[in-house]
Parts: sequence; structure tokens; C-alpha cells
Amino acid sequence: MFLAPQHPPGAPPLNPTQSVEEALPTTNPGRPGQRVDFKAPPFLPCRHFATFTTSTPTDMPMYTLHINGKPVQAEVDSDTPLLWVLRDHLGLVGTKYGCGIAQCGACTVHLNGNAVRSCTLPVSTLGDRKVVTIEGLSEKGDHPVQQAWQEVDVPQCGYCQAGQIMQAAALLAKKPNPTHAEIETAMNGNLCRCGTYHRIHEAIVRASAKTNP
Repeated sequence: MFLAPQHPPGAPPLNPTQSVEEALPTTNPGRPGQRVDFKAPPFLPCRHFATFTTSTPTDMPMYTLHINGKPVQAEVDSDTPLLWVLRDHLGLVGTKYGCGIAQCGACTVHLNGNAVRSCTLPVSTLGDRKVVTIEGLSEKGDHPVQQAWQEVDVPQCGYCQAGQIMQAAALLAKKPNPTHAEIETAMNGNLCRCGTYHRIHEAIVRASAKTNP
């Protein structure tokens, strides 16, 4: 929707009951005697809106996805990244958009237990593989990694933390007792603009201890 920022000089008095066509002048106020071409009006009066609508395609494929243990359906283009299916079509907004090129890790989810970047993963490639988002990591937010994150008070702004947690959880699922070097290697692709890396590392060590008492 577009709203003209100001009422142009020489335009007729505004009447909120007028249509846009009725409110437009019949002559160009900048060039007396020159008629205005209504096919390409030079402005819209400031109290009138021009609304642009787009039609919704009806030939998009319907995908049945396995998200957080439940089958869900999404009617989207085949090349739609999983991230936007989650956020725009399924309302799962815990997974964040960071870069769009799989280089920051903010959009990390689990695909059959593996940490993947959802911002570049086309929905058509999923098949029957199982997707887990931050919302499905634990029912009550009590996964060992989530508990450790709270205990260490990891987040600062918090934007990247869902991706950080999902990456860490995937690591501990495969290596319950990782070395410091293995933690650094696994978390290397997840960026934190607030620089909370030392707290992230500490929380992963603590979560490991919770799963291996």
C-alpha cells in the first residue's frame, strides 16, 4: 500500500468522500492548460490510498512435512527454503533469518538429527525426513542444553541463540562428551554478533555433564 507523502501544490481541496479519480486535477498544476493523463497520474492526494493486489497462484504443489513429530502440509513453490515455510506458513518463528546464504547458523534446525541450515534448504528436497525446530527440541524447554543455557545466562541480544542451541544439541546427540576442540569445531559456523562464545562453550560443557553424570 502506498501513501503520497504530501498534498501537491495546486491540487483541488481534499474531500474524503471523493474517489481517487475525482480528486485528481484535470490539468497539470505545474503547466496550466496541459491535461493530466489519468493512465499515469503524477501523484495521489495525501488522503487517498492506492492499493495494489496480487493474485495467489493456485498451481503450487502441496507438501506434507514432518515437523516436530507431526505431519503438516504447506502449499508453496518447490524452491521455497524451509526457513520461510516454517516462519511464514507454519508460524514457527523461533528459527531466525540471519544471512540467507547458510553462513551464520541462525536458521539451524535438525534434519534426521543432523544440524542443517534451513535458509538454503528447498522444501522439495525434504521428502519424509524429520525436521525438528527449536520449538520441538523439548516440550517444556528443559532439554539439557536449554537448561545449561539458562544456568550460564548465555544470551545477550538472543537473536542467534536458537541456532546455537540447535547446533549444540545436535553435537551432544552424536558426541555426549565432546572435547573442547570438538565443541569449537562443531560451533565454528554459528556466529554471535554479541560475542558470547565463551558462555556458549561453557554451557555446552555443562550440558554434557548433565547428560553424562
